[in-house]
Amino acid sequence: MVDIRNPHRKWKIPRDASSKDDILSSPQDNIYNVLSPASNLTSTFPQNPAMPFTAGLTGVNVPLDTTTTRALWGSLLGFFLTIIVVRLLLRANAYLRHVTSLTEKEGSQRYWSENNGWIWSDIKRNLLYAPLVKKRHNRELQLSKAFNMGTLPSRFHTILLLVYLASNIAYSCLLSYGEARSALLAEIRGRTGHLATINMGVLLVFAGRNNPLISLMRVPFDTFNLFHRWIGRLIVLETLAHVAAWAVNLNYAEGSAGIVGAIKTSTFIQYGLLATIAMVIILFQSPSAIRHAAYETFLHIHRALAIAAILGVWVHSVQGNLPQIRYVRWVIAIWASDRVMRWVRIIYRNVSLNGCTTVTVEALHGEACRVTFKLARPWAHKPGCHVYVYLPRISLWMSHPFSVAWSDTSAYEGTEMKEVKPTTPQLEVGMPGHQSTSISLIVSKHSGMTAKLYDKAKSSPTGVIELTGFAEGPYGGLESLHSYGTALLFAGGVGITHQLGYVRDLLAGADARTTATRKITLCWSVRTTEQLTWVQPWMDEILNMPSRRQYLQIYIFVSKPRSARDIVSPSARVQMFPGRANPRVLVEKEMQNRVGAMAVTVCGPGALADDVRDSCRRVVGQGVIDFIEESFTW
Repeated sequence: MVDIRNPHRKWKIPRDASSKDDILSSPQDNIYNVLSPASNLTSTFPQNPAMPFTAGLTGVNVPLDTTTTRALWGSLLGFFLTIIVVRLLLRANAYLRHVTSLTEKEGSQRYWSENNGWIWSDIKRNLLYAPLVKKRHNRELQLSKAFNMGTLPSRFHTILLLVYLASNIAYSCLLSYGEARSALLAEIRGRTGHLATINMGVLLVFAGRNNPLISLMRVPFDTFNLFHRWIGRLIVLETLAHVAAWAVNLNYAEGSAGIVGAIKTSTFIQYGLLATIAMVIILFQSPSAIRHAAYETFLHIHRALAIAAILGVWVHSVQGNLPQIRYVRWVIAIWASDRVMRWVRIIYRNVSLNGCTTVTVEALHGEACRVTFKLARPWAHKPGCHVYVYLPRISLWMSHPFSVAWSDTSAYEGTEMKEVKPTTPQLEVGMPGHQSTSISLIVSKHSGMTAKLYDKAKSSPTGVIELTGFAEGPYGGLESLHSYGTALLFAGGVGITHQLGYVRDLLAGADARTTATRKITLCWSVRTTEQLTWVQPWMDEILNMPSRRQYLQIYIFVSKPRSARDIVSPSARVQMFPGRANPRVLVEKEMQNRVGAMAVTVCGPGALADDVRDSCRRVVGQGVIDFIEESFTW
């Protein structure tokens, strides 16, 4: 047992203690005096030996709690450092591959096309690229079209989640089993509450868009979001165990009347229950089916409940004068810093002496919009990046992520698609790494904000509307393809927006001999030919880039053409086919004819991504191939 005034001094409580002198040395040690001095419970000295263990630090092993904190955070730090070191080694290898592949000497990339050993390729096939079972990973589990159960974590992610869960269970089970039942329950209460609190810090770091680990570890936000969801569920379970241990002990000491009395009179207990109730509601409010049914409503409620949970934990810790106060301060600081960084980004990127960012929205065929931001300040962006879009007239303060499809020094204007023949200097101005004064996105109509935006633009007499809006970012763009001799890019539907920047960047680099890339293959799957108009002005620019015919091959698959006349291949380098793409055939073909190392990227529906992943796993032992998936499994 721990003296509540001096947590580092332990008392041994006899199992047969029956009087107040056997338990506490003075009335001032009564736990309810500490928790709620105004409570009427202070008038009666507890006679049950379990009473001192019902709240506060009595029975809580504070030194061991501190040890578990160091062990948990130390293991996380060790894992993060390991990932950072591995990433640095891979980047060093990619840089060496890049600079040694710039020569035009025949066969200069042959060395980099072959695996040097089987260990790394086996790790990729059986761990890093492997789904949990068979080949399903990002293809959503659906009981019906209206009931989405979410996606499965990959094999590697599942192992990490199980290890983290097991470590928390192990720390919770490090107890003094020789003590009396009330003391053991008090230790369980203390340990589970402590673990829930320190895990809240990890939870909020993983939830942040400005999480520094994203750039340090080169791990996408989507992966951290996955861990955020599962760690949140773990915190709820630890919180429920914390409350259960308290309730069982108090029920043993005073019965149900004691529990009711504590809830009515103790601010300490009331705010603890506030946090618990908020967390439990989040648990039942956050399954994929509910998130997808009304995502914007989900976000509003989720954020309000998160604030209520943090507030409850903070007041609970302050009222009880608990040692977890310092951890709660860190939780609040992490949450506040991410919010401040978001506002700093928004203001800096969208407000200048020359005015504010403006937005042009054009309704397109195929139920989509082309959204162009004329930026208040020039941006330097990378291929594959995305931004969070704020359109107050459409969705108030809500933000939504979209891939940057195109950037330029001037916005695309007009509704007519015209063939353009830009010169090389004009193209370079809008290239990734250069300062851009406009960025463009494609927003496909679904529900909520996207439906409102499309309907508003569609109802306009010209099909074009002007709005005030803000773009937060850019985020992402973690992967560079400059060191790969062969790049195979898959896109499904609006996923083409993620790949256009890579095609443009690699073509310019190949022509200027600044990248190792010598083969670029773009495979785009669409439902109807109407969707081709979404990116036609930008595709025209790409098709007019120097050396395009030498390096770029485009395959377009139309799954639901209206007639056979819709399927017309403009040239041998731009071919159209009816039906769905077969990623396995394309991956195997490119693997056999690759130049140097090969990168395969995919952005599109989960089923397409899973097929591409499976195809890469089948050939990973035949040579150097890296699989890169862009997804946002919200």
